[in-house]
Amino acid sequence: MSFSIRLTTQERALVDSYAKLHSMSVGDAFKQALFEKIEEEYDITVGEEAYQEYVDSGKKSSPISELWEDLDL
Repeated sequence: MSFSIRLTTQERALVDSYAKLHSMSVGDAFKQALFEKIEEEYDITVGEEAYQEYVDSGKKSSPISELWEDLDL
């Protein structure tokens, strides 16, 4: 699949500079940025869901000092 993006002259210069700095094509720079953003949002969503499950379970956390004490550290 291919697509086009309209960029201002300044945006294009920034993209070109970034791609050159990382020795990649402009297309690869966009793909990398897109997939990093998708992964970041996915990780945030999974983390929020896991935290909500923890809260809903009613479990409570304990201070790390209790763990150390239990392990005789």
